[in-house]
Amino acid sequence: MRTVISTDYVVTDRAGVIENRHALHAAIVDGNGRLLYSVGDPSRVTLARSATKPAQALAIVETGALEKFNLDDADLALICASHSSEERHILRARNILDKIGAHEEDLRCGGHAPVSREVNRAWIKADFTPSAICSNCSGKHAGMIAGTKALGADVQTYHLPTNLMQCKVREAVDQVCRLGEGESMWGLDGCNLPTPAFPLHRLACMYAVFAAGASGDSTDSKDSTTRSLSRIFNAMSRYPELVAGDERFCTILMTAFEGLLIGKLGADGCYGIGVKETEQTKKLGSNGALGIAVKVEDGNIDILYLAVAEILEQLGIGEPRMRQSLAQFHTHEIKNTVGIVTGHVSPQFKLRPAS
Repeated sequence: MRTVISTDYVVTDRAGVIENRHALHAAIVDGNGRLLYSVGDPSRVTLARSATKPAQALAIVETGALEKFNLDDADLALICASHSSEERHILRARNILDKIGAHEEDLRCGGHAPVSREVNRAWIKADFTPSAICSNCSGKHAGMIAGTKALGADVQTYHLPTNLMQCKVREAVDQVCRLGEGESMWGLDGCNLPTPAFPLHRLACMYAVFAAGASGDSTDSKDSTTRSLSRIFNAMSRYPELVAGDERFCTILMTAFEGLLIGKLGADGCYGIGVKETEQTKKLGSNGALGIAVKVEDGNIDILYLAVAEILEQLGIGEPRMRQSLAQFHTHEIKNTVGIVTGHVSPQFKLRPAS
């Protein structure tokens, strides 16, 4: 009989012996930023990493760069991406650079091994050394250059915190996370751009804001910021294959939920989801859209995906067939190299209503 513990963990065991406990934090908020449910510490200060990309994209959109350089919604999806470096991703990143009159040498990110195992195998066989355009953040960096050009700022320093483009990014992050001046802290991300840290429930708030922006009845009646929020939400949900890639959680999630939500991974175990207003979100006590933010304390991405799938299940978001599409990530069995079950993964947490 397996041991059960009543704390906010995802637990792995082997032969009934607990092998790992992965501490979990989550915040679920409504369209007003009101905390509805939580796991662990919903105020844990969290580096949002690439889960911030929709807000970074908002800053780019509001420079007018998309109109100035004729960038379409597929381009916008890649700007929001942590892509798999598949050929379609690299080609679209090059296409954005062509449209804006920039070159790969202008990118201030470096090359790295791809997220995709299939692409990585192909690169190894070809003895291929990835350059900056192959970075999973190349779309974001190309978008930053576009925004910098639209602002008339210095393209060579677009990545620095003092550049006008990055000042606009900080303003956008504060806006959608509903942060006061100086409430966020900033570090340097793996791709060489600034990345914010703030309480986890503020990340949930950010995703609720995007989902609320996409929930209106008429685009014509929306103000410019709301139209931008809606455009980003719809670009991600319509082109999920560009936001991540084949067999990736973000792509499968957004494909399965058919425009109901957006989801974005952040490195080291962080995830954000924005859910449009539905009868189910109302039953959960939400005033408008719903925002979900999740952080695994030890940064384990497989555990993160299982936890996100479990949270969606506990909340009852979408139809059962939609949630079932995440079954490969929500598995509770651990198998060895010959397919024999050697242990189990147990999500030993329950969402707690906020007091």
